[in-house]
Amino acid sequence: MENFSSLALKIENGQIYLLDQQLLPHKEEWINCTKCEDMIFAIKHLKVRGAPLIGIAAAFLLEKLKEQGVSEKELEESAKKLRQSRPTAVNLMNAIDRVMKDGISAYDLAQEDIDLCLRMGKHGAELIEDGDNIVTHCNTGGLATVGRGTALGVIQTAWEQGKKLHVYVDETRPLLQGGRLTTWELQKLGIPYTLICDNMAATLMKEGKVQKVFVGADRIALNGDFANKIGTYGLSILCQYHNVPFYTVAPFTTIDKECLKGEDIEIEQRDPKEVQGVNGSFGQIQWSPDSNVYNPAFDVSPAKNLTGIVFDFGVLSKQQLLNDEIKSFL
Repeated sequence: MENFSSLALKIENGQIYLLDQQLLPHKEEWINCTKCEDMIFAIKHLKVRGAPLIGIAAAFLLEKLKEQGVSEKELEESAKKLRQSRPTAVNLMNAIDRVMKDGISAYDLAQEDIDLCLRMGKHGAELIEDGDNIVTHCNTGGLATVGRGTALGVIQTAWEQGKKLHVYVDETRPLLQGGRLTTWELQKLGIPYTLICDNMAATLMKEGKVQKVFVGADRIALNGDFANKIGTYGLSILCQYHNVPFYTVAPFTTIDKECLKGEDIEIEQRDPKEVQGVNGSFGQIQWSPDSNVYNPAFDVSPAKNLTGIVFDFGVLSKQQLLNDEIKSFL
């Protein structure tokens, strides 16, 4: 395997390394994934995360297995197990299918993602005005892709264009990807930001301190409904009420061609311990008794709540989404 490097994934001397995102921001340690079970564990435990990134990481693992000369049966079984590791993020399934069925290499998928991120950044940056305050949710940067990111890539591009802006970062309960990861990326990029609890966005909007909201997506239905990290749906409602433009940013690889509407998206349910407490590089803390817990990893926002979707091929408005124009670009 040839060497390759991104913010959270690298190939060195034929080995696959993942930046352990569970340990950020306090520790930067790399995990060596030598077999299928290593990658599945990393995906399930969010050591590697982000819809585009987990798809490409899985593709590299399959490429490694091919080079090792495993049997076709073992390769198919590994692909099946990888597909099941996170059920909502459709990029994972798309990447595996493109490697297994279409013969596309993981390197081509990685370069494609880099290019897609640049194009999304360019299209989305046109929506940002000098002086905007922007709310973002979860993590959508280089830790979620092999390029510069989706929603965070848009923000980075606007910043590089010289636009003065400020980012309000939802900490993103219960796993804190905003508080741990997005803040880490924004610090590295030198972009001004303020960390907030998820339930503070409403007050900021009421006070007129938010001009736009940009989020990512893990699966987009053909009618424009989309799944993203839990809490996104609430943001979409707040934006409607306060007349704040609300955009999701995603590449074409996040569109599920078999999914007609948001109700058809499978939502992953996660470990109750993630709500009962928190864990990370600082250790594990449990602050609740052993309570009954409802812990969906994602929620679905309807297309009618969107101002538009920033794709790599351009921005589709709410009206275009409601008119089923996504289909014309597939």
